[in-house]
Amino acid sequence: MKQLTGSEIIIECLKEQGVDTVFGYPGGTILNVYDALYKHQEEIHHILTSHEQGAAHAADGYARATGKVGVCMATSGPGATNLVTGIATAYMDSIPLVAITANVGVTLLGKDSFQEVDIAGVVMPITKHSFIVKNVHELAGTIRRAFKIAKTGRPGPVLVDITKDVTANLADYEPKVPEAIERVTSTIKADDLDAAIKLIEKSEKPFVMVGGGVITADATDELKKFVEKIDAPVCDTLMGKGAFDGNSERYTGMIGMHGTKTSNFGVNKADLLIVVGARFSDRVIGNASKFASDAKILHIDVDAAEINKNIEVDCSIVGDAKEVLKMLASRIKSSKKPEWMAEIAQIKKDHPETVDMNSMCGPAIINKIFEITEGKATITTDVGQHQMWAAQYFKYSRPRQFLSSGGLGTMGFGVGACIGAKVGKPENITVNIAGDGCFRMNMNEIATAARYNIPIIQVVINNKVLGMVRQWQTLFYDQRYSNTILNDNVDFVKVADALGATGMRVNSIAEFEEAFTKAVSMNSPVVIECMIDKDDKVWPMVAPGAAIETCFDDKDLENN
Repeated sequence: MKQLTGSEIIIECLKEQGVDTVFGYPGGTILNVYDALYKHQEEIHHILTSHEQGAAHAADGYARATGKVGVCMATSGPGATNLVTGIATAYMDSIPLVAITANVGVTLLGKDSFQEVDIAGVVMPITKHSFIVKNVHELAGTIRRAFKIAKTGRPGPVLVDITKDVTANLADYEPKVPEAIERVTSTIKADDLDAAIKLIEKSEKPFVMVGGGVITADATDELKKFVEKIDAPVCDTLMGKGAFDGNSERYTGMIGMHGTKTSNFGVNKADLLIVVGARFSDRVIGNASKFASDAKILHIDVDAAEINKNIEVDCSIVGDAKEVLKMLASRIKSSKKPEWMAEIAQIKKDHPETVDMNSMCGPAIINKIFEITEGKATITTDVGQHQMWAAQYFKYSRPRQFLSSGGLGTMGFGVGACIGAKVGKPENITVNIAGDGCFRMNMNEIATAARYNIPIIQVVINNKVLGMVRQWQTLFYDQRYSNTILNDNVDFVKVADALGATGMRVNSIAEFEEAFTKAVSMNSPVVIECMIDKDDKVWPMVAPGAAIETCFDDKDLENN
């Protein structure tokens, strides 16, 4: 046992937890921590972002790409509050994150001191737990607990706020091996399993809907075996992309507001909907009273609070998805449902994709990225039309391949997340898809990528409008385009060059193919601006509050 300062204890605890990268921005109250970090820079790599929000998103992207806990740091006051959007983003999508902030000294707390904010109080509703450490002897235990909470059960962000005097004070430090994180199995009840098996074996038209919980639980193999045993089609939520192979014949695409007609119509024809690791978001279910109205619903989730929260279900199993699927697959009888699978195949045949992949549009751009990278790239996105196109037209074959802000819908998420994902998995080609509106919000992080020569590829799909909002204004607001037109003089190619990256502008799919192929070979940060029409839309679509089986596309509009 040896005596260390609080700052040194923080670094040693991070090393205990296997942390190799931290994203952050220094300031007055956290200077002691950064001084300790300087002494350990060979062991823990620090990425200095352009803004604290970028640090939170980068830590989030790192966590999504690797499955590890992401770590970010900020100073007190505005430094800490700048993390809030990133923390909320991670909370809504159940991403394990530890945010470490410093605060003014204990004697200055509660006195409106310079850069003082009760950040632990601010983030209370958007974290699994928040701590403020005022005693150096409690510091190591608190950090260890923070990592355990972030990883246990349904993951999420935890904030540890540490007063400046604690970072300087001395305390005994004894290394500890992190506790193993056990899968949640104690909540899996035999009666629930029996009831689920009866429903499954009685079903003639089962449909499986998968969410991000399958990815979190590392349950993709178990899902595949389970689905094959019951012979069911599979759809996914935005967060579930990659949990089931998007190239499989069983796969019907995303469900919900911008889901495929096959998924939206198919779920409505099912007699049993098996939902694994998803929370029935309003963007998925549309009109709750009409969702899967002819089906029994079986809900599998690690979080008991999600059961019957948004949708009343007929049967539920609370527990780790990997373990639950393993138990079900070992006990259910194998069955074949050729008529049901043929019915789904016919729906798919009746509603083919009709996009011209040679035209300069969002779907064609995504399709070209898929082709050039042979479907192997890691894709991050911002939020809007481009996000939906990225979800619809890239076929994700593995978990942790599609990283996007689902629950909070955070514009500006993508660049930071892309940096974090590339740092966490440097072997993967990593591409951020953004609209021009989103890219403006945090394009300063391109400077971060350039500073460390992190070779991300930033694709800006530029229609010179806030595309998704404009789509709603066109369809539901009689074309009153209030504050959604961005037709100004911002030159993203010059911005990219000025921030230390390479900028390119393209006006055709042929030009995009050439530019993207070059970007892949460059091994440095690249921004490709893609000019598309301002009135391109995401199809299909479900009107807000409508049943998902009422989804329509441009052809339906022409015919009605």
